[in-house]
Amino acid sequence: MISDTTLATYILLAAAVCAAWAKPAALGRVTIAPWTAFFAAALGLGMAAGVLRSPAIVALAALAGTAYMTARAPQPYVRVVSGVVTAVLALALAIHKLPGFNNAVVIDAVTISPGAAPFTQYANFDKGAVGLILLAFLCSRARSWNEFGGVIKRSLPVLLATLVAVLGLATAIGAVRPDLKLSQLTMQFIAVNLFFTVVAEEAFFRGFLQHRLAASLARWRSGKWIALVCSALLFGLAHLPGGAAYALLATIAGFGYAYAYHITQRIEAPIFLHIALNAAHFIGFSYPALR
Repeated sequence: MISDTTLATYILLAAAVCAAWAKPAALGRVTIAPWTAFFAAALGLGMAAGVLRSPAIVALAALAGTAYMTARAPQPYVRVVSGVVTAVLALALAIHKLPGFNNAVVIDAVTISPGAAPFTQYANFDKGAVGLILLAFLCSRARSWNEFGGVIKRSLPVLLATLVAVLGLATAIGAVRPDLKLSQLTMQFIAVNLFFTVVAEEAFFRGFLQHRLAASLARWRSGKWIALVCSALLFGLAHLPGGAAYALLATIAGFGYAYAYHITQRIEAPIFLHIALNAAHFIGFSYPALR
């Protein structure tokens, strides 16, 4: 069990992610983005709870600074250099290579499905914070509920195709089998997976990498398609430590996420596909995979 202070730290970080869609608030002559208030509170409480130490604050401040410069610097060369540094810092944080983080274990070696390997889930503050920072500074987001609804509607056929392709292939190769279940862990898994994994991965691979690669290749007729393919392949490559089959399935899923972003140019589309696929896998099939 995690402490109440630790739980509150993660709730504040999740609230900061949600607040990235909120409009800036005017306080006198100062305009404040609501996500920054929630994030500052999460950092402060995280320090008090022992989730974070000083090196974590330094690393996250550096990422926020380089992401801001990538988006706002007037000189093109500064934006390019800042973008490279942002990518390096984001990856290092997402794969837990920078010190200062004590990520909480929320599911500890639990057998979710008969015949499946035990599953452990972490609430990764470092990865969740990467998602928040990239989302806030570098991702194209829906600007209204109507636009959000349109993005989801356009994404539904892509979601259906991605679900069939990924879960169908996973079943065919024996990685999973149907296993319909709803447990007390379901909503916890989905919430933690969404805020501390999915948002970060889609903000990086689609909102940051695919978007900027497509922009840099805009003079080429097929530039956006090259960016889509690179985004999907790199997403699969990032999952290679889980094995060749896992990387193949992630690559196929990555093509679905990348295409959803391609047709909408909004980060909500790949986030929606990604969490829907993960939820369908958790609820309807062996999780995480058969032994």
